[in-house]
Amino acid sequence: MLRQFIYTPSVVQILLLLNGIAFMFLFSAPMAIIETFALWPLGLTDQIVFNNIAPRFQLWQLISYAFLHGGLFHLLFNLFALWIFGSRIEQAWGSKAFVIYYFVCVIGAALVQLLVSGQAMNSGEIYPTLGASGGVFGLLLAFALTFPNEKLMLLIPPIIIKAKWFVLIYAAVELYAGVTGTLAGIAHFAHLGGMLFGFLLLWYWDKHPLRR
Repeated sequence: MLRQFIYTPSVVQILLLLNGIAFMFLFSAPMAIIETFALWPLGLTDQIVFNNIAPRFQLWQLISYAFLHGGLFHLLFNLFALWIFGSRIEQAWGSKAFVIYYFVCVIGAALVQLLVSGQAMNSGEIYPTLGASGGVFGLLLAFALTFPNEKLMLLIPPIIIKAKWFVLIYAAVELYAGVTGTLAGIAHFAHLGGMLFGFLLLWYWDKHPLRR
């Protein structure tokens, strides 16, 4: 395992370490860090209070939210996917294209989530968004398009499936969950936003290959 990590591409290594460090810092002052660096809806005022804090949206939250996680399982799930899929993408594309793609997905997921959370705020629901899932879902899409026939072994259910079908099914499940409100507390539309912006960037690169 250690040897495999050593040969992990450099950008993926840095992202893994930064997410781990941010998770440890989160325990030192959880509410202060969430207030400052989690993604909050637009239009919050000092009169709107969440867990005894009055958070406000800040521009840097479009990126900083992706380095915070709500629990150990949340962190490990995202980092495992980032390691497995991100390593293959960075090796295939190179570090520069990988960095651009990953953060476009992160910011795109945040923008979609701002739209959704703004509508939820009108109904009185205030909550922060945090986690690397938007970038990870963008990487899932990139993996499926780059290695469409790569076979993946799922744990639940324990079956082998090609990457293209896995991502298509996963996206359909996320869309269904987001529309119906299934599995509340998960930013389903942020996940889809990461995939959407990832697809748009890949489409742009396909039309303008010299700018990739």
